[in-house]
Amino acid sequence: MTKGIWIAVYEKIENVENLKKYAVKATSAIDKYSGKFIVRGGKNITLEGNQSPRTVIVEFPTFKDAKKCYNSDEYQEAHNILKGSAKRNLQIIEGI
Repeated sequence: MTKGIWIAVYEKIENVENLKKYAVKATSAIDKYSGKFIVRGGKNITLEGNQSPRTVIVEFPTFKDAKKCYNSDEYQEAHNILKGSAKRNLQIIEGI
């Protein structure tokens, strides 16, 4: 069975306090679906393309788990906190 990977690349963060509130609730939802943080911000160097203020990568046991987590009530509650506070691209990708 293939893993599910969330990759969130932030373009802009408007409200750091809301991002912190989002992170607390999102982490709880991610834990519930057995997600494991691989990258959560941190030091980075942009070698090609546009600089990003934050990148987050989360690994789930399965692609289905990654989708379930994103669509869960718990995660959507967290996501609502983030709306208007950050602009990002988030993809769920099938891993190996």
